[in-house]
Amino acid sequence: MIIEKKPRTFVPENLEIKWENLEPLFNNLKEREISSVEELETWLRNRSELEAALEENFAWRYIRMTCDTASEQLLQDFQYFATEIEPKIAPIANELNQKFIDSPYTEKLDKDKYFVFIRGTKRALELFREENVPLLTQIQVTQQKYQSITGAMSVTIDGKEYTLEQASVFLKDTDRSIRQRAWEAITARRLQDKQQLDDLFNELLKLRHQVALNAGFENFRDYMFHTLGRFDYTPHDCYKFHAAIEKEIVPILRKEADKRQKALGLDTLRPWDMDVDISGKPALKPFNNGQELVDKSIECFDGLDPYIGERLKIMKANGLFDVESRKGKAPGGYNYPLAETGAPFIFMNSANTFRDLTTMVHEGGHAVHTFISADLELNDFKHLPSEVAELASMSMELISMDKWEVFFSNQEDLIRAKKDQLRDVLKTLPWVAVVDQFQHWIYTNPDHTTEQRKEAWKEIFKPFGNNFANWQGYEEALENLWQKQLHIFEVPFYYIEYAIAQLGAIAVWKNYKENPQLGLKNYLAALKLGYTKTIREIYKTAGIKFDFSTEYVHDLAKFIKQELEKLEN
Repeated sequence: MIIEKKPRTFVPENLEIKWENLEPLFNNLKEREISSVEELETWLRNRSELEAALEENFAWRYIRMTCDTASEQLLQDFQYFATEIEPKIAPIANELNQKFIDSPYTEKLDKDKYFVFIRGTKRALELFREENVPLLTQIQVTQQKYQSITGAMSVTIDGKEYTLEQASVFLKDTDRSIRQRAWEAITARRLQDKQQLDDLFNELLKLRHQVALNAGFENFRDYMFHTLGRFDYTPHDCYKFHAAIEKEIVPILRKEADKRQKALGLDTLRPWDMDVDISGKPALKPFNNGQELVDKSIECFDGLDPYIGERLKIMKANGLFDVESRKGKAPGGYNYPLAETGAPFIFMNSANTFRDLTTMVHEGGHAVHTFISADLELNDFKHLPSEVAELASMSMELISMDKWEVFFSNQEDLIRAKKDQLRDVLKTLPWVAVVDQFQHWIYTNPDHTTEQRKEAWKEIFKPFGNNFANWQGYEEALENLWQKQLHIFEVPFYYIEYAIAQLGAIAVWKNYKENPQLGLKNYLAALKLGYTKTIREIYKTAGIKFDFSTEYVHDLAKFIKQELEKLEN
């Protein structure tokens, strides 16, 4: 089961990634004569091989740095690539894009196979500006400071030190005083660095706005819509989607919050009351440690389909998991594709909670996507738009519920877990709308002050329920809540995709419930396409619509409500 990379045909095996070794390869691609369609396709494959080798090298630098944010050496290794290699590649990559588009043989390529790739290359050419190369490098290095700041956060509770992920387990305790102490400790620790995070964000805001101006855009929002390849929807569509979520989802969640308040016997819900199980039972514990999480996830995926289970077994055999939370490790979780290996690395911060189970099956959905699209001919065919990538992961969260008895031998616990998951599906939507709308405001008002930003956050959050808790006395925590969202700092505007994909995932799961075999087959067929078709075509292959109208939100919310009611009866 040890993965063997495909032999290289253009890039020398074991090439040391230094610019002096890379330059001749890029020059070869730049200067090579192309005299036929066949020669153009060979050129594309050679370029793809070089890009895959570089992407994987960068991936390992990023992975190692996030696994140990305290290591100066690992940070330097990452920064070397970001500052010494990427800036030199960017202008040459632009020249290679131009060479490809200018070739008389490009228009003779198979339109069906290359349409999305050619469209993306033309967009990259439109956006490229030489003066943005150093700025984008500076942004990449600067935004990594977020990981260092948050990775160093820990709290002491009852004389014991915990990472914030580990401490969040106390928020599920049935003893309200324990929950409150933990929430206040976590919040106080976050607020300790609020100034540092504000200063960091102000620096990023300035740099990003300049990049947008250089590229001929009025603001960074409009620049990012082009950069992220949003060919299928506009900022206006996002605002309409936010409104649909407010109209259709918020009232359902408000009723759920009322049920929670009644079940807990409280006069008012506070921020530390939102994660405890309302049954009065202790928090769900689907596994005891990271190793067991991996093994049970393999068994769960195996039950859905042997191919899916086999992918996680391969990852385990090749040491492609780092799942336990520890001090000095970056926060969050991700699935990082290894472009040459054709497998991914899963990183997360498990504290042995139910949330960690859903994180694992989410990242596991991404992992299956990485594997199933690994044999696509060009590296670019695997560069997925987020609306497609997140469809894979969020659908897997719901489909995998079919085999969650692996984690919960007790039927009552299994039902509790499924109810929690469905409520979380609904809770995702308003939070995504708030974060997305907040970013629209930030970047279309680039000269705002830190104080104005806090006020904007509060104003945007309010119609979506403020997480349905009473924040009285904790206003400072409320106005700085956005700082915990990594995406705002590190991957700006990559967020509305979660809501779009969440709707898609509900539709995939609906199909799966109606016909498991066909539902799973269509889901895997969509993943296999990588990014060789448009987003609409990929969603159609999955058997669903690419739609986020009020009517569609209403229909899918109704379906989730019905499924919740079935579990409650």
